[in-house]
Amino acid sequence: MALQIVRFQKGKGAPQWGVHQAGGILPIKGTWPTTRAFFEEGGREAARAATGKPIALDSVTLLSPVTSDGDYVCQATNYAGHLIEVGRDPASQVNNVIFHKASSCISGPNDDIVKPAHVQLLDYEVELGLVIGASITGPIDPTPQTLHKWIWGLVVTNDVSARDVQISHEQFCKAKSYRSFGPTGPFLLLPDPDEMARYGDLILTLSVNGEERQRGPASDMIFGPVATLTELSRVRDFKPGDMIATGTPAGVALKVPGKAKMFISKFLSPKKRFMMFLKGQLQNPRYLKPGDVVECSIATADGQMDLGRQRTVVRAA
Repeated sequence: MALQIVRFQKGKGAPQWGVHQAGGILPIKGTWPTTRAFFEEGGREAARAATGKPIALDSVTLLSPVTSDGDYVCQATNYAGHLIEVGRDPASQVNNVIFHKASSCISGPNDDIVKPAHVQLLDYEVELGLVIGASITGPIDPTPQTLHKWIWGLVVTNDVSARDVQISHEQFCKAKSYRSFGPTGPFLLLPDPDEMARYGDLILTLSVNGEERQRGPASDMIFGPVATLTELSRVRDFKPGDMIATGTPAGVALKVPGKAKMFISKFLSPKKRFMMFLKGQLQNPRYLKPGDVVECSIATADGQMDLGRQRTVVRAA
């Protein structure tokens, strides 16, 4: 049965690890400063042996269970529904688009999302995070039944994005790497091997001020965890604690201009093209603003795998 692991802080004490059980936290005996250390130094085994008196969940501050010493690797345009909403045909997607967010953007599941003063188009993207547990230093060929050998944990992460920076700079990294742009958690779910194999049953949801904006199954991925690990293992190494954010379902705030505007934009300079884009997007009320409450969750319909719900509030820098 999957374990819901939390990383938390009680008062001004040092961060601790625990097992979430019915609204309480069962502290795990041991000290692990990072997610990598938790995986490499027996944290999983200690979690399964945890006993004692639970601590009330509402008496602690929940921290991200993925620490910022690892890599934050991302997949772009990886859900068929999201491709359709940005005006593209999923069948035309040739490559698995990979980029990085700075891991310093990682924040807790209830921490504020800080909107920089110059950012005008702040967007959200609920994503399933795959947390690496075993080092990958060469090509591997995973299957759904063997994913658990390398992916030890699953988390909720919100790939917060400054769309005006993304479009004007024509790249992802800077626009998605501002501090606080990666709320992660609350739970680091440690599934059993058979549970990991059914990752496609997970349903991702996101709401803003109580209005559901995103809902989609992980099975809508174009390049799933098996294909992505296979491909990336032939390119780069992974270490325990690294996270791969696997893309987002349809429902983001970003709206693609109509066909007429897209045609006209081909004849404009990059600056004029961006100004036309910005003018149109500023009329879109779905972008995040200070005071908005964003809630994200990922779980299977039967509740067997539940990664928890994060609640973050947008505030001005």
